[in-house]
Amino acid sequence: MTSAPIPAATAAATPSEAREPDTVDLGLPQAVKDPSLPAEVRIHEVGPRDGLQNEKSLVPVEVKAEFIERLAAAGLRTVEATSFVHPKWVPQLADAEELMPRLTGLAERHPGLRLPVLVPNERGLDRALAHHATDIAVFASATETFARRNLNRSADEALEMFRPVIGRAAEAGVPTRGYLSMCFGDPWEGPVPQSQVIDFGLRLLDLGCTELSLGDTIGVATPGQVTELLAGFARAGVPVERIAVHFHDTYGQALANTLAALRSGVTVVDASAGGLGGCPYAKSATGNLATEDLVWMLHGLGIETGVDLRALVAASAWMARQLGRPSPSRAVQALYHRPA
Repeated sequence: MTSAPIPAATAAATPSEAREPDTVDLGLPQAVKDPSLPAEVRIHEVGPRDGLQNEKSLVPVEVKAEFIERLAAAGLRTVEATSFVHPKWVPQLADAEELMPRLTGLAERHPGLRLPVLVPNERGLDRALAHHATDIAVFASATETFARRNLNRSADEALEMFRPVIGRAAEAGVPTRGYLSMCFGDPWEGPVPQSQVIDFGLRLLDLGCTELSLGDTIGVATPGQVTELLAGFARAGVPVERIAVHFHDTYGQALANTLAALRSGVTVVDASAGGLGGCPYAKSATGNLATEDLVWMLHGLGIETGVDLRALVAASAWMARQLGRPSPSRAVQALYHRPA
């Protein structure tokens, strides 16, 4: 990686400092509850991992630690911290061993906070457990081509690789989340059969994953597809409480797809603060659903998230300054104004 490192940030923010005065509070959005929707949604924040792994420049570890602190201070209670993938494959997250000790005590300061980490294999699990990880995630593919490009093995071989990882994690009392990518379309294979997605999803759950996150990796899904896929999992006997959704906004459909998922009973939604991220192995994948845009919609629907939107906007605006570019999040753009 030849890009110059991003300058180091200031000391970690306290919750009060995260509420910067140049975030606009309009008393909006106006909440109008829909009784057909969940009363509460848990946001699975992926910005520090899925977002920053796609950066061209190496983000200093102290910036990452402060970003996670600010997100926790904003009320997010699930913040995916990093990945224990080999540095050769994801150099942007090569500092996982250095980052984890900097997060010590964060959960005590923010009760209920979970800091999951991604692990690719048993070696990654060993590293994660050595740093007292309390939650892990594995990353599978619903398509063969993406599995070989992303994991350097077939989709079936990847699941077998995860079997001892998930089993050993369970023995250690550590729950595993299963990510399933390319659930709605693949840039090399085209449309993905619903039966194929459900098959791989069921296999991840059978291996012992406690939660299954369905990923629209290249952002091609539409609400009808989302509704039908979730109905397919329901017909296969999977409780909706075990399913999360992970949308990218390539075609501007992420919020519409999220609403479709909520109407199907989903209560866990992945999002990335400031809309950071993409996928280094699928160049057509643009940024994740921005957490601020998601929170604006959820609060407008009267759905509880536990998130302070102003503090979240301030955290993402701060991170955008560290990266040297504006945040693509529409809510950040609308609610954050730098002093003249």
